[in-house]
Amino acid sequence: MNNDQLLTELKKIVKPYTKNDEAFENFTEETNFITDLNINSANLVDIVLDVEEAFDVIIDNESMEKMVNAKAALSIIQSKLDEK
Repeated sequence: MNNDQLLTELKKIVKPYTKNDEAFENFTEETNFITDLNINSANLVDIVLDVEEAFDVIIDNESMEKMVNAKAALSIIQSKLDEK
């Protein structure tokens, strides 16, 4: 799966938790989940769980703490997929 495909899937996962629709329309790798999309920490956990399910990976706590923006999330997802 290439980076664009991963980003598209990530957008689908993040959308239900987004509180700033305008920022979501401009979703890029640089998008910060908390400051740009106004996603709270509880919903970040939900996003991680949804990512795990969608990509059939397990994200450890250390990686979870780094998933604050799309770029970090994509990097973590890709590394977990590469480990499989």
